Amino acid sequence: MKLTTKGRYAVTAMLDLAFHGDTTPVALTDIAKRQHISLSYLEQLFARLRRAGMVEGVRGPGGGYQLSRSTREISVADIILAVDEDVDSTRCGGKGNCQNNHPCLTHELWMGLSEQIRQYLDSISLYDLINRYGVRQVAERQDMQVSHYMDLMIQRDPASPP
Repeated sequence: MKLTTKGRYAVTAMLDLAFHGDTTPVALTDIAKRQHISLSYLEQLFARLRRAGMVEGVRGPGGGYQLSRSTREISVADIILAVDEDVDSTRCGGKGNCQNNHPCLTHELWMGLSEQIRQYLDSISLYDLINRYGVRQVAERQDMQVSHYMDLMIQRDPASPP
């Protein structure tokens, strides 16, 4: 399977947005802090997610990003495909030219695995994920850690903004 950090980070960032963007847009800097993802990398991912119609940008003070569709309508597979990731388990990219321009002995096995993975990821929506107890606990812990960090920064130098 060729799922790289690009796909993983995109799913993580979209899940963070789903948790925090229900009432107001979410700044990418906030997602970056909570998820420990580079801001410049998030900007690249969100440009792709915006082109795919999954998020929309809100300009101005209090701006950021918000989901452009319901959490029920966005699957994990949609997110991964939006950032040009593939869940292909074959060596040939599904083309069947793995061995001298012909399918290899295990081509059908890996094609079947790829299809199972695709179906599984397509069956899970952001809504499903944000309603999982363990996922919700992690999001709450991350919020508390960022809040605690910000409090420490203010205590060290109350004159400078965080």
